Amino acid sequence: MSKLPFWAIGPFERPKNVNPVVRPSGEDSFLCPVSSKEVRWRAQDTFNPAAVVKDGKVIVLFRAEDELAKSLGHRTSRLGYASSTDGLHFQAESAPVFYPANDAQKEMEWPGGCEDPRLVVSEDGLYVLLYTQWNRKVARLGVATSRDLRTWLKHGHAFGKAFDGRFTNMWAKSASIVTAVIDGKLKAVKVNGKYLMYWGESWVNLATSDDLINWTPTVDAKGDLYHSAFPRKGHFDSVLTECGPPAVLTDYGIVLLYNGKNASGQDGDVRYPAGTYCGGQFLFDKDNPVRLIESLPDPFFYPQEPFEKSGQYKDGTVFMEGLVWFKDKWFLYYGCADSFVAVATSS
Repeated sequence: MSKLPFWAIGPFERPKNVNPVVRPSGEDSFLCPVSSKEVRWRAQDTFNPAAVVKDGKVIVLFRAEDELAKSLGHRTSRLGYASSTDGLHFQAESAPVFYPANDAQKEMEWPGGCEDPRLVVSEDGLYVLLYTQWNRKVARLGVATSRDLRTWLKHGHAFGKAFDGRFTNMWAKSASIVTAVIDGKLKAVKVNGKYLMYWGESWVNLATSDDLINWTPTVDAKGDLYHSAFPRKGHFDSVLTECGPPAVLTDYGIVLLYNGKNASGQDGDVRYPAGTYCGGQFLFDKDNPVRLIESLPDPFFYPQEPFEKSGQYKDGTVFMEGLVWFKDKWFLYYGCADSFVAVATSS
């Protein structure tokens, strides 16, 4: 791994004797409102966390999978709630706080569930959740809002009203709203009069919003999605450049942490196994946010610990989705091999 440039966030270190900070538990059951059955909602895996600071605590909303099926991608996901006073030691609650229900979003969220959250707070205290709605047919980017992180209002597809609903049935996930450190806390901010959101799995796209709920994807002159960053052959991100936690507006531009997936053989980075997810960073122009200024040549974060290279995704994964500024440090929360939640810090 090369030395980080001046604009990048980090380097990050894993605290000793802490990780994983959230683990599966077969003891907690939950009455699923759709199936009307008691399910052990986090019996299999707990991973891919969002994070935010509230009332002096770090709150993590983590993805949890139940025990209803054995194969990857065929369980139901719900979001659990865990809190910490130091950002390192977490207490997970016994019931999920966000899940598929008999509501207007059931068709989009059942039976796959609610996956891979990202979370921001507005300057007036509104919590905005971006997550994947997975009905095992099409992945859609859902939006929900809350004032307390427990009672949520689902708004449906982030792009549902854009271009007369043209993008409603398009595969869409992984949203990173642009934030900045304000009064010691990361908060969503407008750039050039609009809220911004980098999003996408296969490449990086941009969307804008006036209210953090309804988003309009950026398109080119032909009306096609405008891609701001792509996978790079021979690099750790040769398959995917999947957006990670909330992007950060800095003096140098907009820094986006993203999850790069490695290809096999010479198409990928031969230092890492095929399929490995590593962490990268992009720097975008804050005056022209679709313009990519610079990319890290190497991952700044990659699987090292046993729990990051075992579990249900054995190729190795450090999948970043949560980032907070807390106690004068960066706390980065990530999923480990689709099985656990862990944390790394940087001052």
